[in-house]
Amino acid sequence: MTDDDRDALENIRSAARSILKQEINYLQLVPSVAVKLLKLTHDDNARAEDLTRIIETEPTLAARILRNVNSAAYYIPNKTTSIKRAVNILGFSAVRQLALNLLFYNKMIKHDPKQQFNQLFFWQHCLFVASLSRAIAVTIKHPDPDLVYTGGLIHDIGKVVLETYGRVTYSDFIAVMGNNRQLNLAEEHNFFGLTHTEIGHVFCLEWQLPEAIKAVVACHHNQPTSDSPFAEYNTEIAIVSFANYIAWVQGIGSIANHSHPALQQSVLETINIDRLDIESLLQQVDKEMQNTREFYGIEFPTLHKLRATLIKATINLSQLSAKPQADTEFKANRRVASSLTAPHQSLNPDDFVPKTLEAIHNEFSFDRSIMFNSDAKRRCLVASHWWPKLALTIEQQPFEIDIGSVSGKLLTALRDKQAVLIDTKSERNNPFHKHLQSEEFIIVPVLRDNSLVGLLYADNALSKRPMHRHLLAELMPIADELGIALINARQYDMEKKRAQLDPLTQLFNKRMIDQFLTQIFQREPISLDKIAIGFIDIDKFKLFNDLCGHQAGDDALKIVADILRSLTRPADFIGRYGGEEFLFVLKNTDENGARGYAERIRKEIERRGKILSQRFNNHLLTASIGVAMFNKQYSHHKQMIEIADQAMYQAKREGRNLVIVLNSPIQK
Repeated sequence: MTDDDRDALENIRSAARSILKQEINYLQLVPSVAVKLLKLTHDDNARAEDLTRIIETEPTLAARILRNVNSAAYYIPNKTTSIKRAVNILGFSAVRQLALNLLFYNKMIKHDPKQQFNQLFFWQHCLFVASLSRAIAVTIKHPDPDLVYTGGLIHDIGKVVLETYGRVTYSDFIAVMGNNRQLNLAEEHNFFGLTHTEIGHVFCLEWQLPEAIKAVVACHHNQPTSDSPFAEYNTEIAIVSFANYIAWVQGIGSIANHSHPALQQSVLETINIDRLDIESLLQQVDKEMQNTREFYGIEFPTLHKLRATLIKATINLSQLSAKPQADTEFKANRRVASSLTAPHQSLNPDDFVPKTLEAIHNEFSFDRSIMFNSDAKRRCLVASHWWPKLALTIEQQPFEIDIGSVSGKLLTALRDKQAVLIDTKSERNNPFHKHLQSEEFIIVPVLRDNSLVGLLYADNALSKRPMHRHLLAELMPIADELGIALINARQYDMEKKRAQLDPLTQLFNKRMIDQFLTQIFQREPISLDKIAIGFIDIDKFKLFNDLCGHQAGDDALKIVADILRSLTRPADFIGRYGGEEFLFVLKNTDENGARGYAERIRKEIERRGKILSQRFNNHLLTASIGVAMFNKQYSHHKQMIEIADQAMYQAKREGRNLVIVLNSPIQK
């Protein structure tokens, strides 16, 4: 472990101490006998006698195991009365697995349906991931499937730690985020100051668990880099990551009603999924899970074929950018007008894409040409531009293609990144045919750095003129140029936005605030009547840094920024003015509307602050807000900002955590 790794780990330990009710080494989350069983996972010298002795030292555990072993689930003809015989009959692995399951369930899982974090739902997720991880490990001939099972069983242990011992709980986190938010690692870090993977890693260190299990807990959402101390456990991490992804796809996630995590490309590079019989694996896991159904009261879906098809399709689609482009006949003998492949002079897609489609129309005389952009988050293809301008009717707009509906020859072309001519007579269910009613059409992938960024579509649906394969080779360089232009435009847009945003809160910075208000005040005064400007200042902000450290101060700023984003209309404007001060600009509002908005912001900051008070050493997070309504006496936006600033300081003088609205200049 490098010095940087040690420093990072110490920072995580420090963050854990600040958000937990007790010191880590005093928390009795897992009984000592479970730790002994976990350590047997990676002990090459472990024997059946060692397992028997550990279980027999816990009479309650031994009784529960014997009860389960003698149940109908195991079909043992004669009643078993000793742990030793149970181990001999079922095997070391099966008994150890059963003991671990019972210990973790009895100690960790406190089922309370009133809590946002449903621990019984969480437990079924852990069992599913563990069982599937072990099945995958056996299939790919991993040397220690039991180790992988254990990693899958406790991969999300950090969530239980936070729920059970956090000053603010995982239920609090879910409640604050609401049902319309992705509960990802970044959101966890903003809320707790660290993620469930980080705090899970700290606990694994305290338990002195095998390195491979620590690696799975710490890295199952992000494969380790080559210089990471966990790099040698890439296979174990990838197996559990893959099983975790499949569990979420099946609706067996650790949290109900939230979207599944992304499937990392590095996971697919580590595991050859072509070697996996998904249907058979799911049947095997379902059979194992069925044995625990009565005890845990859990129902699992059994439509194996349907689920296997769904999972394969999802995996294949996430491989769109995985395979290198094959050498094809389309690379040779390209004949394209120079106007189509000339460098694009604009960085605005709304400028160069229509011009390219128009040039394609003039060169090839297609009836319709359409540019589709790839929306990775929504997993769909979106028609962004088309030519002629009337190529799509009003009824056909907006035009989107769900990637999940793509199959057959088209799906193969997308996966292999090849241009294709499709005759829809043989593929009537093709979504392009369904929406555009074309008998045949051309699809050309638009790539950059071998990643799919869009598609070029062309047809002769109106004239019915035949389309020929040689056109594919002639369209490929056009698609190449479009890919370069689109990536350049995207990079330019990202750099432009980066220069406009405050790096900590990701809100607009002061320069953009001034620019926006300058543009607003260039309008006629009559159009400014319904403008309001507000100042938000975090109360006693210095104490966050003094009591909890500068990271706590940064976290408080991020929380306020997040609240502003969630409660502000798209047409309005929010930014970080500097330090602990934020500024908002409301359009089309009056005094009641501005006051109502400011009160919602104030109350949500106060509410979030109460939930997080223990994290901030009982220092409450509140804010004072001053609002200025436009008055015709203001000739410059700086005058209005000054009045909002004065209103904010008035709120502080009157006790803080208040909203003050001024609709006219203060008389001096």
